[in-house]
Amino acid sequence: MVGWSDIPADLSDAARLARVASHLPSNAIVISSDLSRARTTADAISGGRERLPDDPDLREIHFGAWELQAFDTVPEQPLLRAFWEQPGDIRAPGGESWHEVSARVSRAAERLRMAYPGRDIVAVAHMGAILTQVQAALGVTAYEVFGHRIDNLSVTELHWLNGGWRAEVINHHP
Repeated sequence: MVGWSDIPADLSDAARLARVASHLPSNAIVISSDLSRARTTADAISGGRERLPDDPDLREIHFGAWELQAFDTVPEQPLLRAFWEQPGDIRAPGGESWHEVSARVSRAAERLRMAYPGRDIVAVAHMGAILTQVQAALGVTAYEVFGHRIDNLSVTELHWLNGGWRAEVINHHP
């Protein structure tokens, strides 16, 4: 489980980065979480687009004591299973719950939406952060949204329409 650990991104596939960059709207603004794997990815795909300062509210979920551990090495197995099977208020020791990460990322999305009305925004973030907004767009439970994959260098496209998010594309590989 990799959350707030600041590990580097693998940006060795220049062709794939170029495909992602060319797929994005040319007039979009680009923002990322402040973790280096998101920041360097945003820098690699931003091209001539306006680059906003990094936003720590776009970080991955904070796994606390479970950070950088494999599922089967976590000593609190019943709590860990409940965290993934009944996401909501359950959190890792020293970490944050699904509801907390969802509120944090939603605040960031709302700030961006209000500051840049009508603009395309490319937010380079993490699986959990992206899934919080997919959950809002689809109107599904957290458990149901965990069924969606969010791969590295994939594009998830959400549109703000009539006061809510609508999912256009999830986990697209340009």
